[in-house]
Amino acid sequence: MSKVLLGLLLGAFLGAIDGASASLYDAVPKDQLLGIVIGSTGKGLLTGLAAGLFARKSGSLAMGVLLGVLVGFALSFAVAAMPSPDGQHFYVEIILPGMALGAIVGFATQRYGRPRTA
Repeated sequence: MSKVLLGLLLGAFLGAIDGASASLYDAVPKDQLLGIVIGSTGKGLLTGLAAGLFARKSGSLAMGVLLGVLVGFALSFAVAAMPSPDGQHFYVEIILPGMALGAIVGFATQRYGRPRTA
């Protein structure tokens, strides 16, 4: 499996889990849960794409993890900055899992997956 495909699949899978974990919070209305899962899956796909493309060009494990964390932070911050219908922001609850997702995907794409052949 290529590094980009690995990043996309792992990012989508972990993003879906991240979104589904929103059901653990009482402040999240149940009718919004599907949208949260879809949005988190999209964030995971974008993070996985960025990490996979970077892993094709670079072999640095530390830089791959750092890139994943930074992309996860940026995408999650953009979502967390949007208030919920009652005006609350969930910065920690959104950004920390997004950064963890980025770190895992960044690590996996650097460490695993088929390198690009010349």
